[in-house]
Amino acid sequence: MEDTALPTYPQKLLAELLGTAMLVFVGVGSVPATTLLGGAAPFTMAELGMIAFAFAMVVIAMVYAIGHISGCHINPAVTLALAATRRMPWRDVPGYLAAQAAGALLGALAIVAVLGRRAVGAGLGIASYAAPTGAGHAFAAEAIGTFILVFVIFGAIDRRAPGGFAGLAIGLAVFAVIIPIGPATGAAVNPARAFGPMVIGALYGGTVHWGQLPVYVGAEVVGALLAGLVHTAFATRRTPAARTAGTAGRPAPAAAPEGALS
Repeated sequence: MEDTALPTYPQKLLAELLGTAMLVFVGVGSVPATTLLGGAAPFTMAELGMIAFAFAMVVIAMVYAIGHISGCHINPAVTLALAATRRMPWRDVPGYLAAQAAGALLGALAIVAVLGRRAVGAGLGIASYAAPTGAGHAFAAEAIGTFILVFVIFGAIDRRAPGGFAGLAIGLAVFAVIIPIGPATGAAVNPARAFGPMVIGALYGGTVHWGQLPVYVGAEVVGALLAGLVHTAFATRRTPAARTAGTAGRPAPAAAPEGALS
């Protein structure tokens, strides 16, 4: 018999912790893995494509693995955008953010456990920017990238969207965003993804530009909030009566509750 019981709050937090850990391990871990395999050869767009592919695949997998449990936010910016648009209660936000931060730390530790300290020497996939990219350009890049990602997420989780394709749509958005933004900032588009590798990299003696972290976090939160507000404005423009009339008398579908990806 199918289990129809709703997940508990601790189960949701555990799902977010594990999902974020897997995102960081596979996605961020693909960066030092690619660098180490390439040796002294110059970094190429083909390698960037493989990194983007790794991020996309793990996001798709996590959406289908834990989306029905926690909503598969695995990104503090997504959680804040969902709460700001009343798609999840604010009382759940602190736990989600803590679980995501812990998961990012665990995922970064797992990279070191698998690749060793040489992963730290290869940068550990820490998101950073350097000349000619300045703080302003980095802020714009991360805000735009996060806006695109969260806009797609909001569209994919709407119950009016085609069913069953949320994971694919979100994963493709991740892949697409990394290609133009990766060369500028590493395309973190996720405060937890930026935070976790920085902390673990610092613990193992790696180079960390802590002054850049506020740029990443601020830009990603701004981009996510704007995306949530813009999509909500689109989704609520028509009244329920107008939507009903426009669908031959059928009642208008409801939006997904609490950020669920199903």
